Amino acid sequence: MRATAKIAPSTAEILEAIHRAGRPEIVVLPSDSDIRPVAEAAAEKARADGIRISVVPTRSIVQSLAAMAVHDATARFDDDVVAMTRAAGATHYGGVSIASREAMTTAGACQVGDVLGIVAGDIVEIGESVEEVAVRVLGRLLSSGGELVTLVRGADADVAVGSTIARRVRRAHPGVEIVVHDGGQPLWPLILGVE
Repeated sequence: MRATAKIAPSTAEILEAIHRAGRPEIVVLPSDSDIRPVAEAAAEKARADGIRISVVPTRSIVQSLAAMAVHDATARFDDDVVAMTRAAGATHYGGVSIASREAMTTAGACQVGDVLGIVAGDIVEIGESVEEVAVRVLGRLLSSGGELVTLVRGADADVAVGSTIARRVRRAHPGVEIVVHDGGQPLWPLILGVE
């Protein structure tokens, strides 16, 4: 199920999705720290209904993608959950958004329309270009290493921005693999992950 820019899913909606899956074992990936408590409440109710369930504490869609990449349907449920949790936890995340109002941020003052670079929820870059800010954010995320960069392009992002950023990152970090997904999310031209 999907959360929208303004409306997070309710406990009842998540519980309905759990039951609709029709599986005896379920892993929930909230992709947002604000949704996690709601997912945990739904999981508690599902357990009461006899479903074996775990909520992997993903805070971003790129952490959820990393968790799904290591999912092994043939593994024991608990082992699979541990592997998915480790993969999510090892994924550093950030993003690029557009300022909707003037504000003082941890990176300085921003104006309406400024491009904001965000790492783990903190504004770390302010600029004029989605591409430029994304490259700087990825530089920060890659400063401690990484093998895989994931770019999730939003609804308002230029179609070419993913390939342009990928070329620039490959030049600066030649051994890094880059994957671009068309996410279509509102408010975030790019969501970024480094594994």
